[in-house]
Amino acid sequence: MPDRLEDVVRGFAQACLRGDAAAVRAALDADVVAVCDSGGNVPAAMGTVHGAEDVADLVAVLLGGPGTELTVESVNGRAGLAVRRGRSTHAVIGVEEVCARVTSLWIVLNPAKLHRWHRPPTAP
Repeated sequence: MPDRLEDVVRGFAQACLRGDAAAVRAALDADVVAVCDSGGNVPAAMGTVHGAEDVADLVAVLLGGPGTELTVESVNGRAGLAVRRGRSTHAVIGVEEVCARVTSLWIVLNPAKLHRWHRPPTAP
């Protein structure tokens, strides 16, 4: 049986990578919420971000910049996303969905919590 959450996360990631704002909003439930954990160490939204429009704007900011890579990975045992630039992980995103729409994003930006997500250097 296919994993619906993984399919939803992949579709959301593809829309984000294409920079397709309409497709990103379409992947989000109208009442989606996003919460950022920056640990006070990096700039992040304070409190909960509500609604497809505001969450789509938040995601666009997180994924901005040259060399950003977005991959579907296991986050707390479920399909989620890792945002990387080079070998450094800049965010890990837990995703919840209902009826094939993203309903919640838990965005970890705190560098102290991301060090295990960094990619090791390549061997010479």
